[in-house]
Formats: sequence, C-alpha cells, structure tokens
Amino acid sequence: MKKFIKTIAASALVFVGFFAFNASNTTTASAATKSDFTSIYKVAKSHLGARYVYGATGPSAFDCSGFTSYIYKKGASVTLPRTAQAQYNAYKHVSYKNIKKGDLVFFGGSAYSISHVGMYIGKGKMIDAQNRGVVREAVHAPWWHAVGYARVNTSNADNAD
Repeated sequence: MKKFIKTIAASALVFVGFFAFNASNTTTASAATKSDFTSIYKVAKSHLGARYVYGATGPSAFDCSGFTSYIYKKGASVTLPRTAQAQYNAYKHVSYKNIKKGDLVFFGGSAYSISHVGMYIGKGKMIDAQNRGVVREAVHAPWWHAVGYARVNTSNADNAD
C-alpha cells in the first residue's frame, strides 16, 4: 500500500509540475506594439542583402530562424527559440486575416515540417533570410507554402544579454 501511495504522489507531482511549466511558458497573443515593431523592423531592414548561410545567426549572415531570432533580440530584447519549427511551436497561432506587423510567417509541408520563417511587415509582405539573402518579398509567393502565422509576445521581453 505504501508503494502505491508513493506512486500516486509521484504521479501527482509530475502532473502538477507539467502544468506549472506549461503555464509559465504560455505566450499570450498580444501583438508587438507599434514601437516594438518599428524597432524590430529597423534592425531587419539594416540587414537587407546580408548573405544566407545555413545555421548562421548574424550579424553578417543568417539562416531564416537565425534572422528572426536576431531581429527580435536586437529590436525588442525578446529571445526566440533557435529553429523555425521551435518558433512555430512556441507561439500562439493567428489566422492570415488577423495577421499583424511583427507576426512570424511559417512555411513548409505541414505544421510538423516547418522549414522556413519570416516576419510579416504589412501589405502581404515579409522580410526573411533565404537563399537570395535577406530580402523583402510577398508572403504568398509561388515558391512558398504558407503553413501558419504566430504572434510573439513582446511585453515579456527578457533582458538576458
């Protein structure tokens, strides 16, 4: 009986710990403020034309998620996960009709095979790092398959540097 009670107690601790961890990592859907977006976009624009290098995180070369991580860190003191898939998994998803400047745009085969990310800049365009380097382009270009959109919460910016 004691073993059974210990097993239940341990299971309860794991259960409570899981929900406490997930609750502390839940991101709300507040959009980047106008000043946050302006700051992030200023950083992004300053790197237009930078080279694409797989695995690069800046400041002279980037891959797609290295670029979004870099611009959010420098522009709003927000640390994003390192890969496009991890960024997709980390934030609250929004529909295309509700997309706002500063939201992340994800591409790939499905929600489980995200292969590219960019930042929405308005009027159907994004800024991203891809084989042509850092560019501005249409979100719905024929060579991309948009899978989803996510909102990064900039109100809980971290100050780790």
